[in-house]
Amino acid sequence: MYSPKVGDHIDSLDTPSMIVDLDLCEANIKKLMDKLLPTGLNIRPHLKTTKSAILANKLAKAGAKGGCVAKVSEAEVIAAAGFEDLLITCEIIGPAKVKRLVELYRNHRSIRIVVDSEIGATSINEALKASGIEEPITVLIDLDVGLHRTGVKPGDPAMALAQHVAGLKHLKLIGVQGYEGHLQHLHDREDRRSQCLQSMKILTDTANLLRKAGFTMEVVTTGGTGTAEFCATVPGVTELQPGSFIFMDTDYRNAVGTFYSNSLTLLSTVLSKQGPQTVTIDTGLKSLTTDSGLAECKDPRYIYGVLGDEQGSLSWSDGTPDLAVGDRVEMVPSHIDPTVNLHDFYYAYRNGVIEEIWPVDSRGKVQ
Repeated sequence: MYSPKVGDHIDSLDTPSMIVDLDLCEANIKKLMDKLLPTGLNIRPHLKTTKSAILANKLAKAGAKGGCVAKVSEAEVIAAAGFEDLLITCEIIGPAKVKRLVELYRNHRSIRIVVDSEIGATSINEALKASGIEEPITVLIDLDVGLHRTGVKPGDPAMALAQHVAGLKHLKLIGVQGYEGHLQHLHDREDRRSQCLQSMKILTDTANLLRKAGFTMEVVTTGGTGTAEFCATVPGVTELQPGSFIFMDTDYRNAVGTFYSNSLTLLSTVLSKQGPQTVTIDTGLKSLTTDSGLAECKDPRYIYGVLGDEQGSLSWSDGTPDLAVGDRVEMVPSHIDPTVNLHDFYYAYRNGVIEEIWPVDSRGKVQ
């Protein structure tokens, strides 16, 4: 049975395989921590990128304080693997999901959640009440700071929600969350910084408003790979949530530059020669996502095209060495998070030799 092992050379891997250059990955982690830890803020990396408890622990060892996940199902898997200090950053709505949250919290009391509606907050409170769990769950109010995806509006709506949550025995309000996701990939650095500071003003002004009204606002959490450095300069922000920095992708690289390296690639094989300067590789839509544009070959002389679920093409111009059937190439994802979600394992290597194999623990966990 096919079973890659630590110590194998990456040339022995079947393809497509998700491979991670450990030197580059570790350098990315160090660069982020060196940049952000001196600010004194907590760094709570978003694990919706890595979907891995092993990598969560590596980040914690480097200085991170806990982690974020997007969904209850992600939290279930990561917590069961032993990493429990998690903030679930998406709203938890519906009886099935609330029931799962209660059972998760029964066994993992470090779980934190967000709410943006009285309906959502009340349903969680009632479910916890019925469960017999006395300890209230830690809650942040999710605030819309410009993305218009989730979050209560600032000002009076946020105040009304805080007052409602404060009246619920099984919820303990400790702060606010605001995610400026609409700004992460703005290419103009000054525009990204300026708009980020506007979003941070909405977030911190609301936190201050709630604080003056007597609410505990010990956590003000925000930020992503494209904005964390700007968020960190804003008084009142306490916590940052970057995620993609660890691997990067072409979308982030095009927006924020090459401070962080593309440490993750898809090892692929040339299957067929389809012309003098065109080949087919075994890496298509089931291996690489296209929502942020097409992936790129690590060697930029070869241009990628999609040929369907299982295959893609590479083409090149005169003067570029030909690719032959059986050759290996590496592809750089355009959007790292959904690409990772397509794979079972990372093969982490150094100098071509596999040093670690990491399961994608919460692959497919979208509930």
